Amino acid sequence: MKFSKATNYALHSLVHLAMHTSEEAIKVEDLADRQNLSATYLSKILTKLVKGSLIESTPGVKGGYRLIRSPEDCSFLDVIYAIEGYESMLKCTMKHETAGNNECLIERAMKEVEDHMKEDLHSKTIADIVKQARERQV
Repeated sequence: MKFSKATNYALHSLVHLAMHTSEEAIKVEDLADRQNLSATYLSKILTKLVKGSLIESTPGVKGGYRLIRSPEDCSFLDVIYAIEGYESMLKCTMKHETAGNNECLIERAMKEVEDHMKEDLHSKTIADIVKQARERQV
């Protein structure tokens, strides 16, 4: 399975925001510099995280971004939904109208796999990554 680079950048940004212990917001330029991105591009990604209620944006000279959920409440699945949307991985393109059954067996099998993957992504949080990052620093 492949997610867009935007999801990767969003996850890295959230980890950085979670590791930032000050109450001050972090500027988009600082987040972008850490990932070698343009602030304009990252700003579009962060806007999706704001709309997904994962972070908040504060305008002005001292403005920037900060988490509005605890890192324990920010799952990878939440981030994926905010960036990628809720679209299923596979939509069957075939018409199945034999014997009155129009269910696509491949789509059903993929949905089962996708449901298991969603459970795993929901259980992995930003807090998990922050913990691992802090253990590396010791």
